[in-house]
Amino acid sequence: MRSAERVARIVGDLRLGLPVVLAGEEGAAMVVPVETLRPERLEAMRDEGMELILTARRAEALHHPVATDVARIPVARDVGLEWLQAMADPSCSMAGPAALPRAPRAAAGALHRAAIRLAKSAELVPAALVVPGPDVMATALRHNLSILSAEEALLHSEQAPNPQPVSDARVPMAAAAAGRLHVFRPDAHGPEHYAIQVGEPDPDRPVLVRLHSACFTGDVLGSLKCDCGPQLQAAIAAMNEAGSGVLLYLNQEGRGIGLANKMRAYGMQDQGLDTVEANHRLGFEDDERDFRIGAALLRQMGISQVKLLTNNPAKIRRLESEGITVADRVPLMVGRGPENTRYLDTKAAKSGHLLA
Repeated sequence: MRSAERVARIVGDLRLGLPVVLAGEEGAAMVVPVETLRPERLEAMRDEGMELILTARRAEALHHPVATDVARIPVARDVGLEWLQAMADPSCSMAGPAALPRAPRAAAGALHRAAIRLAKSAELVPAALVVPGPDVMATALRHNLSILSAEEALLHSEQAPNPQPVSDARVPMAAAAAGRLHVFRPDAHGPEHYAIQVGEPDPDRPVLVRLHSACFTGDVLGSLKCDCGPQLQAAIAAMNEAGSGVLLYLNQEGRGIGLANKMRAYGMQDQGLDTVEANHRLGFEDDERDFRIGAALLRQMGISQVKLLTNNPAKIRRLESEGITVADRVPLMVGRGPENTRYLDTKAAKSGHLLA
């Protein structure tokens, strides 16, 4: 079985709430995300060596900052699922600053980092219960649990994506009659990504391109909390007016945290937090997206130079680091309103978006 296949199986198991086994220099441990952990599973896994693995962002939100990127919290044998969920997910009942009765352990290893990376890959809250022990491997074999090297999981997460073309067809759109939709499928686990082609772009000249991250609430529901829907429509209209272009529709909802976590973040924004603060409270970074996917899709389409429709300098830097020439940046200033003014101001102040 290829590495990508093993990781895909592990991610699927974690989403189902099945324990998996990760093996590293620290030994082997059974791992299950807190979000999909069930009471009967917790009872079966109880052990003196249990640890709750959180990101440094989440530990800081609990007023227990750590010096590493991952926090290891010793878990008492009698701790219940409700406590674990509250520690992992701020949308659950919060126990306050004194919620962690024991200080986090130092020196998180590959196994702990891999547990967090895999939970993020599954679009779950980035928190996991880790149970080490001398009999873990025997238990895994007895119950047919998936086993993966922690180093293999980390290496896989760092590999550049390589989505492959699957199909394409003519799709006339209201904003551009000469439309064509290309579907790309990752060579590992993960969602498909799309390229919306307008007209016939000339690959020998800079192509008008937008990297647009999926936003179900903005693109489909017309949400006023963001500017995504207006940006999507304005970009396609601009390409139609220019005669050609390509909009890459990347399925990285909620800046890469998934729709469920995005709704958790929305709930915290309604309580007064801004976008970045809500992501941190959940245990995520400001932006978890991988713009290397955009570069990979452009290469598949034979496009090496672009005029990029964006307000986000991070997209320019990432494309250029991947060998795509950004000949020009084309601003996309649309969609500001009373419901999203704070959201846009936060993007400018904390994420460096060029909105002035």
